[in-house]
Amino acid sequence: MRRIAISVATTTLSVSLVGCGGLDAVRSSDDASPTKGDDITVGLLLPEKSNPQYEQFHYPVIKAEVASLTHGQGRVEYVNADADAGEQSRQLQQMINEQVDVILLDPVDAHAIAGGVKKAKKAGIAVIAYDRLAEGPIDAYITFDNELVGEIQGRSLLEALGEDAGVPDKIVMMNGSPTDPNAQQFKAGALLTLDGKVTIAKSFDTVDWKPQTAEKNMTEAIKEIGKNNIKAVYAANDGLAGGVIEALKTAGVTDLPPITGQDAELAAVQRIVTGEQYMSAYKPYPQEAELAAEMAVTKAQGKGIQFDALTRDKVDSPTHKGIPSHLVPVVALTKDNIKDTVIRDGMYTPSDICVPQLAAECAATGLKK
Repeated sequence: MRRIAISVATTTLSVSLVGCGGLDAVRSSDDASPTKGDDITVGLLLPEKSNPQYEQFHYPVIKAEVASLTHGQGRVEYVNADADAGEQSRQLQQMINEQVDVILLDPVDAHAIAGGVKKAKKAGIAVIAYDRLAEGPIDAYITFDNELVGEIQGRSLLEALGEDAGVPDKIVMMNGSPTDPNAQQFKAGALLTLDGKVTIAKSFDTVDWKPQTAEKNMTEAIKEIGKNNIKAVYAANDGLAGGVIEALKTAGVTDLPPITGQDAELAAVQRIVTGEQYMSAYKPYPQEAELAAEMAVTKAQGKGIQFDALTRDKVDSPTHKGIPSHLVPVVALTKDNIKDTVIRDGMYTPSDICVPQLAAECAATGLKK
């Protein structure tokens, strides 16, 4: 059983491993959701639309898996807050008013949503934090190993710099939103690998994960550091990487430095093919979404043993300890493993990636339509 302490503030993430017994070592409380049959409603609250993965993969996969697990009788009520914490609170209250059976919540602001989580708990509705941990009495949490994401990004950056990388090399860190607890874990993991190895010349927290903000911040970094003095850029996700690349191109940089990313967005995979982006932390969203749907259905149906089997990890939030959790592994996506990751898992086909203008680059990478 893995136990993780998570802070929404910019403090260091602490990770420790403890032994795990059997299923009884992680027991969930089933009193938040009555035992039901297949006719259930799962409320799904996603946080923003700037990352296309939410609309393209998370919601469709969860919807399909809930239907499959409930013989077509279960339904998903889906809303997206579009990075508005106040709107998400209203959406959560609406779910409570409609008395959905269980809620999958990916918070815009982990702290601000805590009051709504308490209201759901009081109403007898279980809340499962999805992808990002929310404060309050969360019943369970499913995410990727977020600190490992940052470590993989940091190691990839050092790998790209080569054996001669050292403290004189200046890099820029373009981190995620300060209201997203995952962003702090990504940063913590990256710092574990980068601190002392290179010089972090500038570091930014990007409000609401906006690529436009990343572009503006990168422009500032270029002016301060000098476009030829930036050896690499840690970008926490692919959207930010895109903003960074635009700023570098606008500044006249033609030989782009290594740039990281996360989420394996189609545009990012294409940039990896062309060499504009070095890597992306690939998180198999279908696996995460399918597991989240299974957790939601088993929780709503009161299947405690099955639910416990899905949540053998333990996570501490700033407000609650020992939250039953499931951590999904991640992998570094580079030119070398596109076929073995996003294509193998069905996220994209070679035709999706290899548009006509990338024919030569795709051929060089070993991709064919």
